[in-house]
Amino acid sequence: MSRCLAERFAQLSPRPIALAAGETLFRCGDRVARVFLVTDGAVRLERATHAGVRLILQRAVAGEIVAEASCFAARYHCDAVAASSSRLAYVPLKRFRQACALDPALLSAFAQHLAAQVQEARARAEILALKTVASRLDAWLSLRDGALPQKGQWRDLADALAVTPEALYRELASRRR
Repeated sequence: MSRCLAERFAQLSPRPIALAAGETLFRCGDRVARVFLVTDGAVRLERATHAGVRLILQRAVAGEIVAEASCFAARYHCDAVAASSSRLAYVPLKRFRQACALDPALLSAFAQHLAAQVQEARARAEILALKTVASRLDAWLSLRDGALPQKGQWRDLADALAVTPEALYRELASRRR
């Protein structure tokens, strides 16, 4: 996220919100009333498929906006759940839209942020089109300079790759041999 966007968000935010791990920020179908920025921790956007499988659409970490596309929707299209103890700044939606209309630099920074999120979503779609755990992991690593997340975050990596944690652990173990 650009410094301009983070700074303006902090100026517009009335007070932070704290969430415990597993606590819900909003649910699918709730009216969009605020724009949220993660300042500490992580928040997952989740949706259940028609088959009942939980799909992780976004994992927003510190410095990222949760459900950016909701700024242009009446209702949320998924659930937002704290992946860990988290703190979020928020701005009422109407105030955020007004600020963007009055501040071209803020609007530009927000547009750049949205473009980066589209690029990330396209990369994720490419990864999910791959058939094996090994190829998905290789593609994911290639986008992140080959760096694995810390061991405590491997379950989140498994979610991002849409594989079971056990399948990911087996693949990681095979690479250490």
